[in-house]
Amino acid sequence: MTAVLFPLGRIVATPGALTALGNAGVDPVELLTRHLSGDWGDLDAHDRLENERGLRHGLRLLSAYGLGENGADRRVWLITEADRSCTCILLPEEY
Repeated sequence: MTAVLFPLGRIVATPGALTALGNAGVDPVELLTRHLSGDWGDLDAHDRLENERGLRHGLRLLSAYGLGENGADRRVWLITEADRSCTCILLPEEY
């Protein structure tokens, strides 16, 4: 079993993200599981450090995952709010 590092709160997704996930054949539960375990996906070193800080100090958490065959066709973000009340799956352009 994968370690759960924080609560997700209410899970919501934008229509655009749901369409992109469906088109890519990606199950959002898979991405939520990765996010929960600290697999932040395609983040740079700075953003990974910010997430580690966020875990320790109760700040917002961000993961980014590529969709499609090479992962560069489309990207989705998962953002868990600082108070852990909500996690949103969205496209970067919807932020």
